[in-house]
Amino acid sequence: MSRKLVFATHNAHKVDEVRAILPASVELVGPAALGCHDEIPETGKTLRDNALQKVQYIHDRFGVDCFADDTGLEVEALDGAPGVYSARYAGEPADFAKNRAKLLAALTGISNRRAQFRTVVSLILNDKTYFFEGIVTGRIIAEERGVGGFGYDSVFVPDGYDKTFAELPAAVKNSISHRARAMEQLNNFLAQHP
Repeated sequence: MSRKLVFATHNAHKVDEVRAILPASVELVGPAALGCHDEIPETGKTLRDNALQKVQYIHDRFGVDCFADDTGLEVEALDGAPGVYSARYAGEPADFAKNRAKLLAALTGISNRRAQFRTVVSLILNDKTYFFEGIVTGRIIAEERGVGGFGYDSVFVPDGYDKTFAELPAAVKNSISHRARAMEQLNNFLAQHP
């Protein structure tokens, strides 16, 4: 039996990544499938706040089962920055190349390169709200490597690997990433709540 879920994002990279993670029994659509092309607000102070704000925005307008996520790169030596501001770390408009350049500049001369990606997912199902979280730890390297992925993938090497997320095959990244771990929890929850 298939289930239709709206993923409250206009980020095509995220939709593709999550579609590859969730089972085929979940029909994943974006807000555009509802005729929603609005910029979905994310003005919260935490990843959880943003995930909840985004999912409520879609649910309040369309009354559908939906989920949203917010992800941040948290760098130990930068006291958890860029964190909730990861997408707009270098300012508006959001620009991943500038974000990476700002991050690498901030870490110049710093030996502690420990970092983690953290994803928080908020799900509204049958008018009830649930949260799931996924974390992957690793380190920030000194220069970009790889052409795959998006965001900070080309500067982040997950623990246990010697390649960046941008160098790893998508199937490998999608099996170990922060988003994969949060989505696995979501998927397990959905399996128990048909």
